[in-house]
Amino acid sequence: MKDLRPIRGTYYIADLISQGEHECQDFKFSISDPSKIARSISAFANNKGGRLLIGIKDNGVVAGVRNEEDIFVVEQAASLYCRPEVTLEFTAFRVEGGLTVIRAVIPEIAERPVQAREPDGRWRAYYRVADENIVASPLMVKSWQLARDNNGILLTLSQAERTILTLLESNKPMSVEMIMEQGHTSRLTAEAAVVRLAALKMVKFVYTGGGVRIAAVSESEIL
Repeated sequence: MKDLRPIRGTYYIADLISQGEHECQDFKFSISDPSKIARSISAFANNKGGRLLIGIKDNGVVAGVRNEEDIFVVEQAASLYCRPEVTLEFTAFRVEGGLTVIRAVIPEIAERPVQAREPDGRWRAYYRVADENIVASPLMVKSWQLARDNNGILLTLSQAERTILTLLESNKPMSVEMIMEQGHTSRLTAEAAVVRLAALKMVKFVYTGGGVRIAAVSESEIL
């Protein structure tokens, strides 16, 4: 990263900081554990993509990048602690006081899931919800894997799948348990149908205070 020459960006970085941490942005100050950074990369890559602002404290105070080792750890996290490897785009900005802030852009990955390696060696997929990195729902991960591994999924829908789409016509997200009860079906059947519909991008997963819900996909989202 020695060739990463800072460009002027006082007002640009100030504007980003004013937005706070959100679905597509995270502040990073202390960078020493690649597995923790890998969770952020996984979460952004599995959602809409995002950016890390390196050299910013959680409260938005600019501390600046302390040394090149910080950037090396982020690169290491993306290449060795993410599966598949994620290519990041780094830009350095010089801000007020002569401090340097690094913007690391994480792309949205089409062939999800991107998994992060945990300290115990296990691999786990994360997802970005508001300003948090959370462990992705097992059903969400299965739908990603199905979409990735089966490019030619048949569009013919089963009775269970048609029932779920009918239940979701009210546009009110439902839990798997609600689908089981109102659709008069088993958990195995309900979950398999949800996974396939999600792989076909006909339903989506919504995270709420009550957990994961299933919701219909609007026409605008399909387009």
